[in-house]
Amino acid sequence: MLSSLLLTVIAVAGMSIAIGATYVITDGLHDNMGERLIVEDVWFTSNQISLYVRNVGKVAVNVDAVYVDQTQQSYTPLALEPNKHGWLNVTCSWDADSAYEIKFVTRRGTIVVDYYLSPV
Repeated sequence: MLSSLLLTVIAVAGMSIAIGATYVITDGLHDNMGERLIVEDVWFTSNQISLYVRNVGKVAVNVDAVYVDQTQQSYTPLALEPNKHGWLNVTCSWDADSAYEIKFVTRRGTIVVDYYLSPV
């Protein structure tokens, strides 16, 4: 009888741990899947590339890194709540009439990357 009760307690404790872990894992996955960003406009100005970014997802987004042609660049921090927009200003020199791969990575690991052509 005692061993049966002990096994029941162990089983309930194990299920509680499993349910808690599942909640933590799926909650993080939900947030990652809820990140959606689009670049609406790009401006090339003196020693800077500015991207107009809109958060069309369901969770807040923080930009964690920016790369231009696979080289990490300095940038103005950008955090966007859902349905908000703002400028992501990247400090870097560029040449006229050239294509640039611009990639930014969010704190959760979402990657937004595309190619943009600088003006002539």
